[in-house]
Amino acid sequence: MKSHLTNDIKYFDYNATHPPYTEILKSCLEEYLQNYYNPSGITRYSLQNQGKIEQTRKYLAKITHGIEKQFVFSSTGTEANHLLIQSLRVKYPNLRSVIVSPFEHSSMYSALELFGFQAEIIQPNPSGTINLNHLEFLLKQEPRPVICLYAGNETGVIQPAEEIQTLTKQHGQLFYSDLMQAFCKIEVPFSLFDGYSFSGHKIGAGMGAAVTYLPESNPHFRLFGGGNQENEHRAGTENTFAISTLQKVTEIQLEGLHNKINRLQNFQSKLESELESFGCEIIAKNERRLPNTSFFILPIHTVDFFLLGLEEKGIIVSTGSSCKSRAREASKSLLYMGYAEEQALRAIRISTGSFTTLEDIEILITQIKELIQKFQ
Repeated sequence: MKSHLTNDIKYFDYNATHPPYTEILKSCLEEYLQNYYNPSGITRYSLQNQGKIEQTRKYLAKITHGIEKQFVFSSTGTEANHLLIQSLRVKYPNLRSVIVSPFEHSSMYSALELFGFQAEIIQPNPSGTINLNHLEFLLKQEPRPVICLYAGNETGVIQPAEEIQTLTKQHGQLFYSDLMQAFCKIEVPFSLFDGYSFSGHKIGAGMGAAVTYLPESNPHFRLFGGGNQENEHRAGTENTFAISTLQKVTEIQLEGLHNKINRLQNFQSKLESELESFGCEIIAKNERRLPNTSFFILPIHTVDFFLLGLEEKGIIVSTGSSCKSRAREASKSLLYMGYAEEQALRAIRISTGSFTTLEDIEILITQIKELIQKFQ
């Protein structure tokens, strides 16, 4: 399916937001305009809309082998992460701290602070994975739940989830994971995680629907009160339009997943080979990574002018996680991995996706080469 975007932008920031599957959004919007009834109402029209929500919940349970009642819909990935952490506070009211990777999205650290948890950080390896020996040490020192995203927002590095799960189970602890970057990009081993989160806008389903999978169904895991929606986990009228879109886009993404992975891996190899020839350093080059993500350090210091130069050519890339890129802070992931702040400030992320073409990649390579030569 081709993108129906009307502009000529060459877009390489899929990890921030995947461009929408326009045809699907339009069809779901058309359905919503005809059947806009509040799913919490008592009429048969409302019950039909509630049925659509439950159909999506059932679908998610099927593809993940999870339990239907433990899936909760919210509006954003940040909300989904907050509900995930709140479930820990309700389950362990006296718990002081949890073990956390240094690569989490800022919303995860914010949620931990909000619910009164100290975050004990797992030491990373220079390649961008967590240090399993240090994790084992922390679990032996004080057994606690572990939070570690599956794929890095910036580096694309895939964490050793199977080994993490083994260690957490040896100590009788829960393992939570942020799957925002992994869902519908690679095969995800859902059974390894006791709780997780993902969001529709990361896969092309537009804004408005995110998902939390809770370790158990408990009405005291309540992000908002005032209504009995979402099995009492989140009060507020559900976004039937966004939830329907989430399911339909997920179906398309998973149906073509293997072909997409192969195509994007070829793009990644071609791009990174050229980048290295221009003097760029590929971050975590030899680690297992998302096939759509390249994080690299430019051989020039005029990063802002480089970004402006690409934008003038209608090309959008990123300096890292979208929650921080506007502030132009040094990538914390790179700092934890041992890079100097000066290096981290020269880091650029390119992320591709469903609508990226070989022509797009070739144009990007040409423009990057010209700008690097210009500013050198």
